[in-house]
Amino acid sequence: MLIVTGQIIAIAAVLANAIVYGTDVCAAVITRSVNRKLDDATMTVSAGWGHYYGDKRMPFAGIGGVITAVLTLLIALWAGQIGAAIAAGITVTALLSWLGVYVRVAKPINTQQTAAAHSGVIPPDARALQDKWDSMLKYRISLQAIAVAGLCAALVLL
Repeated sequence: MLIVTGQIIAIAAVLANAIVYGTDVCAAVITRSVNRKLDDATMTVSAGWGHYYGDKRMPFAGIGGVITAVLTLLIALWAGQIGAAIAAGITVTALLSWLGVYVRVAKPINTQQTAAAHSGVIPPDARALQDKWDSMLKYRISLQAIAVAGLCAALVLL
């Protein structure tokens, strides 16, 4: 029963983290290119409203993904499934690293762009802010890919 519970939680972790992974991939593959075609004011307002809604609606996936990944790790350890525990441990490390990038780089930019969208006052460094946000996507996507792959491995090894 413990293994089945671990597998169900691992599936929930995959699904939750896939939302974040997919959002970051969409930002890199589509939104970044769109933003390059927009003037600074339009780009900032669009990004600001996107961050406003994203920062309100995405925490369930991010927090849920981390919690279920940690639970997958704990269940794997408790069940003595060392391979699954290692895979889940790699996942948790990747997710905590992703969170560090988000909190240190992305969130402050999200906050500035959201404020600009609300006020209509576009910061003079609007393009530089967006470029900095975009520059973190390769790290965020890589970390999420590692996390999702680690969860899939843990699921198979449980």
